[in-house]
Amino acid sequence: MRRALKQQETQGYASLPALPTRYTAPPRTRLGQWFFRGGRLEETAPIKETYPWFLVIWLTGVDYFSSLAYQPGIALLAVGVLAPPATLILVLVTIAGALPVYWQVAYRSFAGQGSIAILENLMSGWRAKIFALVLIGFAATDFVITMTLSAADAAHHAIENPFLRPFIGGRHELLTLALLTLLALVFIFGFREAIRLATAVAVPYILLNFVVLVTGLLRIAQHPALINSWRLTLNMGYDWTGLFITSALVFPKLALGLSGFETGVSVMPMVAKGESEPGVPPTTALAPPMGRIKNTRKLLVVAALLMGLLLLLSSFVTTLLVPPEAYAQGGLANGRATAYLAHQLLGSVFGTIYDLSTILILWFAGASAMTGLINLIPRYLPRFGMAPRWVSYRRPMVVVLFAIDVLVTHIFHASVDAQGGAYATGVLFLILSAAVAVTISLWREFRDQSNRSTRALLETVYFFIVSLVFAYTLTANIIERPDGVYISTAFVFTVLILSAVSRYFRSKELRVSEVRFADEPSAALWTSLAGKNVNLVPLESRSASARLAKMSEIRSHYQVTGPLVFLHVHLLDNRSEFVAPLRLSLRQEGENFVVDVRGAVAIANSIAYISELIEPKTIFLELTRQNLMMQSLRYLFWGEGEIGLLVYSILVHYWEWARPEEQSQPTLYLMSS
Repeated sequence: MRRALKQQETQGYASLPALPTRYTAPPRTRLGQWFFRGGRLEETAPIKETYPWFLVIWLTGVDYFSSLAYQPGIALLAVGVLAPPATLILVLVTIAGALPVYWQVAYRSFAGQGSIAILENLMSGWRAKIFALVLIGFAATDFVITMTLSAADAAHHAIENPFLRPFIGGRHELLTLALLTLLALVFIFGFREAIRLATAVAVPYILLNFVVLVTGLLRIAQHPALINSWRLTLNMGYDWTGLFITSALVFPKLALGLSGFETGVSVMPMVAKGESEPGVPPTTALAPPMGRIKNTRKLLVVAALLMGLLLLLSSFVTTLLVPPEAYAQGGLANGRATAYLAHQLLGSVFGTIYDLSTILILWFAGASAMTGLINLIPRYLPRFGMAPRWVSYRRPMVVVLFAIDVLVTHIFHASVDAQGGAYATGVLFLILSAAVAVTISLWREFRDQSNRSTRALLETVYFFIVSLVFAYTLTANIIERPDGVYISTAFVFTVLILSAVSRYFRSKELRVSEVRFADEPSAALWTSLAGKNVNLVPLESRSASARLAKMSEIRSHYQVTGPLVFLHVHLLDNRSEFVAPLRLSLRQEGENFVVDVRGAVAIANSIAYISELIEPKTIFLELTRQNLMMQSLRYLFWGEGEIGLLVYSILVHYWEWARPEEQSQPTLYLMSS
């Protein structure tokens, strides 16, 4: 099966077609074919259709704005009459902290990968991989709890509705699981027209909230005693200074209102670039798409301002109009304060319309989270070699995420309050990581400037202070709700353990993405040795004397005919990568050939790959006879190790899959060094 050269127009040199592998080949069973028919989630697949930012905002909004369904009730339960001033602090932190952070993230990660990609690029090697996995664990906490908490709150709204309660009863957990099942089925069989559906769901919900809140403000204006009573309650415990300090201390309990920013940058590839501005050069492959960045920033600003206004109005209206016994545990307004007011102020018919809109946006928030996960995980874990093959496909990913949702729902008994801590922990950790990433990036840019400006220094200091604010918020949330860090830690360790296990089991893959030639003479010389009954001799030493000694040893101890192909593999500095392209340089040395392979992440896998391309009749492999445990660790972490045994294992593993009935495999000789 000789492989013809393929001309690379961009390079001018030839390359070789990639070998089929277990990872890239289509499945052979009917069940596997059905699962994989749902489409592959390519890491670099371009978004085919883009939309104006004022439409994409609603795709972000179904996650961001849906928290209005439970945020006012949670705020009342957490801080009581302090909800309005604490919410004001939260809004100030949003506008002055989270918004500037993600304003920077939109510029530094315009492919939609968010803070995880920025931090990964700021590091290198295994440290970058492990840190990215930790962030993925917290992101998984955020998105999974978004699905389970939103479904649980949707079920809660349905059960509390007077028209739906007779049909549903008290089956809260069962209804939550039913909503999650519906969500999974929609994604298994195909989720289309997300933008238009998000607009149709989010816009009516926002308008209905304004109707309820404006009605509440009118009721408060008609009864000024409500304001006087609230102010009297505040004045009994706090002066203005104490009120501000106390509100600043308790606002972390309201941190759920910060959700949505990571989703805002994850949808960037869907934002249209807009028309080019006069005097601005067109975007190139290397230059950031300034039109898309500018429009995404508009999206983030409008979303933050709109959410800030709604949070302030809802906290003020619900604090003054919802009695304490209603928002207490088990009360009619617990977790649904605005919906409670919709029924009380505007009647059961309008309240039911509001409930249905709330249920729909909460369910769609789960869809937004599911979309986030099935786009986030395939960008990292398969590239790291830390996930099985099916992670790159939509249907099996959805099934696994659904199973996790079911488990989390059962653990928390579909309780919104119980899941709030884990949700806030995931959200705050992602925002803190984004703030830290921006701070480090600005500091490095300032440090590398030849003419260091005061403005650049002030920006760095500002984002350092913002990072401290979010560090405090996260710490306070963990102290107040330690269950959140427990579940987040469980997600992180699960990701780390499964990633390590996957990397171990996938270590025998060929781990080569493509092979290119360094120059035209190398490409021309390849045809003289590929499939020509040559003998492959991988050799660590690259000196001519070492090759001469090895040739003498082989000729004197083995009956070998035909030329020898000496193969020298040069490893990358960063061997934490799982797959990498190879670059070949070939030259002739008498009757023999010398092949230099550069860019490898593992020696044994690269030798096996080149062997399959050359198709030699024999392969001579050296044994070091060193400690096998240490050699295994060297192989897993640094791509080295007991090369001879590893090449043999990788080739046998590949032959069993690629050509189990073919008998023309080369003869392997294991030579003791």
